[in-house]
Amino acid sequence: MEFRLLGDLEVRVDGRYVELGHHRQRCVLAVLLVEAGRSVSVDQLLDRVWGHHPPRHGRDTLYSYLSRLRRMLAAVDGARIARQNGGYVIGVDPMTVDLHRFQRWVGAARTADDDATVRHLLEQALALWRGDALANLDTPWLNTLREGLVQQRHAAELDLADAHLRSGRHAELVPELTVRAARHPLDERLAGQLMLALYRSGRPAEALRHYQRIRLHLVEELGADPGPSLQDLHRRILAADPTTTPPDPTPATGATTATLSGPPGIVPRQLPAPPAGFTGRRAELGQLSRASDESGRPGGTVVISSVGGIGGIGKTWLALRWAHENIDRFPDGQLFANLRGFDPIEQPLSPATAVRGFLEALGVDPQGMPTDLDAQVGLYRSLVAGRRMLIVLDNVRDADQAAPLLPGSPTCTVVVTSRHDLAGMTAADGARPVALDALDDAEAHQLLLHRLGAERLAAEPEAVAYLLACCAGLPLALAVLAARAVLSPRLPLAALAAELRDTTGRLDAWDTGDLRTNLRAVFTTSYLGLSTRASEVFGLLGLAPGPDIGLGAVAALTGLPPAGVRGPLRELEGMSLIHQHTPGRWRMHDLVRLYAAGQAREDQPETARQAALRRLVDFHLHTAYAAERLLAPHRAPITLGAPAPGWWQGPPADHTAAWNWFADEHACLLAVRHLAAKQNWHEAVWRLAWSLDTFHFRRGTVQDQYDDWLAGLDAARRLDDPEAQGLAHRILGHACARLGRHDLAMDHFQQALSLARRTGDLAAQAQIHQGLAVSWAQREEFRQALEHTTHALHRYRALADPVRTADALNDLGWYTSRLGLHAEGLAHCEAALALFRRHRHRDGEANTLDSLGYIAHQTGRYDQALSYYDEALRLLQEIGNAFDEANTLEHLGDVHAAIGDHRQARSAWGQALRLYQAQNRAEDADRVQRRSPAG
Repeated sequence: MEFRLLGDLEVRVDGRYVELGHHRQRCVLAVLLVEAGRSVSVDQLLDRVWGHHPPRHGRDTLYSYLSRLRRMLAAVDGARIARQNGGYVIGVDPMTVDLHRFQRWVGAARTADDDATVRHLLEQALALWRGDALANLDTPWLNTLREGLVQQRHAAELDLADAHLRSGRHAELVPELTVRAARHPLDERLAGQLMLALYRSGRPAEALRHYQRIRLHLVEELGADPGPSLQDLHRRILAADPTTTPPDPTPATGATTATLSGPPGIVPRQLPAPPAGFTGRRAELGQLSRASDESGRPGGTVVISSVGGIGGIGKTWLALRWAHENIDRFPDGQLFANLRGFDPIEQPLSPATAVRGFLEALGVDPQGMPTDLDAQVGLYRSLVAGRRMLIVLDNVRDADQAAPLLPGSPTCTVVVTSRHDLAGMTAADGARPVALDALDDAEAHQLLLHRLGAERLAAEPEAVAYLLACCAGLPLALAVLAARAVLSPRLPLAALAAELRDTTGRLDAWDTGDLRTNLRAVFTTSYLGLSTRASEVFGLLGLAPGPDIGLGAVAALTGLPPAGVRGPLRELEGMSLIHQHTPGRWRMHDLVRLYAAGQAREDQPETARQAALRRLVDFHLHTAYAAERLLAPHRAPITLGAPAPGWWQGPPADHTAAWNWFADEHACLLAVRHLAAKQNWHEAVWRLAWSLDTFHFRRGTVQDQYDDWLAGLDAARRLDDPEAQGLAHRILGHACARLGRHDLAMDHFQQALSLARRTGDLAAQAQIHQGLAVSWAQREEFRQALEHTTHALHRYRALADPVRTADALNDLGWYTSRLGLHAEGLAHCEAALALFRRHRHRDGEANTLDSLGYIAHQTGRYDQALSYYDEALRLLQEIGNAFDEANTLEHLGDVHAAIGDHRQARSAWGQALRLYQAQNRAEDADRVQRRSPAG
């Protein structure tokens, strides 16, 4: 069995190729094989296979691919895809995967004691390559991985060339090195190898000419001269230095021998004390342990940052806690360096200073230490090679700062903490990111409990709850407030809570006088590292309402096109100030949001902030209106003005896109409506309520519909707009009827009817009569319901509105049937169904099929009833009408019960019950539960 990634993706069993399916399915297998033996979460798989554009039902699609791959690999012994730790893992021996063999052999070569072994391992490793890695696969993540693997291959080729040069094989290397140097004209190490091979082959003039070529390339491309090592080789060739002469072709044990001073066998113990009161993070500690278990493979570096890596999130605490819990894993010592990448007081530590500190800890005499950084790094890597050591690089600014401190030996484990995501290190060095987010409520409470004691917390539960809410799970925020409470034992926690009531000054509560624990200062160190454009976007994001924000909304808020905001968003994400929790949507920690809003108020004028918020409101209003028109094209439209000047992407593409947009933006739409009301943008308030109405009805979120229209009614009154007031009263009547507030529903309908008569709006009068009919029917007063429905039907026919006529006919058939007049009800409903189908009104068609199902049930035509209900359910599920779906499921259960199929009845009632409960329809839920306790 062999899995081949270093070329086209291939799986071979006993020399036969296994068919792997289409492109995306092959990408799933490739990701699992790259992470062989390690669990990959569903979100990671979606991101790595589809990038920022997963399919609509991405998880379902992924599960189908995994299922097919399982079947394909079922006959392969030792290859199994299994669910593990919330993700998926392919259980294969990593040595059956050519990529892992390559990395294992290259790592072993770098710790081997003799050149014969080095050459053998590297030649074996490089022979595995059949072309570009994963050449037939194309996703952003795999492309980034491929680039990293190209660098690994190039580095192995350089290592092999060094080994050959040490063995006296310079002459045969010249042709190969010449070709490779042409491909990599700026690679100084490769240039040095070619110069040395040429010189040792009796061609010193060519060696010197090559030096001049690379020097000119470097000056033209980078504006820099060659580095010290290449300059030194040039000088030695000019001087015919004996050190450049060919070595004895007899196999040697190494190219150089370092003379070290200091106590032999020194074991450094540099870890700071473990954090006091550490709580939670069991999942992340487990991830670090699993990564350490795999650190025997080359590139076993761990990065703590990625998601939630903002300042104060507890990265250092986690690293130190894990290090102390696992100290027995590293008997040869532990090195620690705070690189001060985001220190509010001191400058970042240079790699040169850090590596010198490591060398001194390893026993190197400072007087005999090399002066050149490359030589120091080489000596450091030589000293840790083959030793089971832990290296903790804390508070790293970027990958360049950490790179010289990464050991070459796979026996070492590295833990790197940073606010940057260090994507380059993940790609090039095989780093394993650990997602670090805010503490959950229980973990945050446990931290306060440890610091303050159970008695003090129990004495003021309301204040404790408020403090926890304000800290939003940020460990530094919790620790600072706990420290203040400990230092002032007589200060009530309620007094601390009172300081946090004013959101504009809330961050001042965390001013300890020490910049390293001052939240505002901690955030500022990240903010100051942003570009001008990214800092402007950051501030405006702090003003945006809602729990998250989508790309289109960011474009509107900033007035930039989507392509123009992607760069700043990536920069903010890289700094861990925002988090892309799902493709195309970003979140910001609550305290970071407070800081960002404060920066916007300081850095941007009021007019600019107001204009940004108006663009954001108009983006949501115009997109919601366009999406609503796709969901309910037969609904009478309202009039919108032009959106505020800025960037609007236009309407969703189709019905499905409209529904998905509403689902993604729902919480933000409610927050934007609240913002518009606060800003006295009254037209936007009631128009947003109108635009959300179909979505709220179909989804069954009636309370949200009611709240929206209560605000809409207030806005319409402030505008003195009788038509908008009437519309608000009418829809509030429907919402109240669905919420079981029948008297209030009647009151709203009567006010709406009075306004409609005053304006002479026949269509509105007809719809209000339909609403009154619903209210009477809910009280089982079907004759009054029939009377109002008849009024509505006459008005719709007078208006020549076929869809509304069909709606009234269906209502008429339903109420007539509820009075026992089934034949008459059937005629009305069949007429309604024909009209709905003619005009392609799927909501109406589904509701009429439900009515026909009821009539068929009551007249003993059970098979026909089941058919009607099944067809109605299909339509309701297609359009996402969960409110009516629940009703139809209940009716379907009634038919199954009537024919004695109690299992199917319980199933249908159970589904209805879950929908009723999700929609907070307590009365309906109680009725179904009484009917079927087992359901």
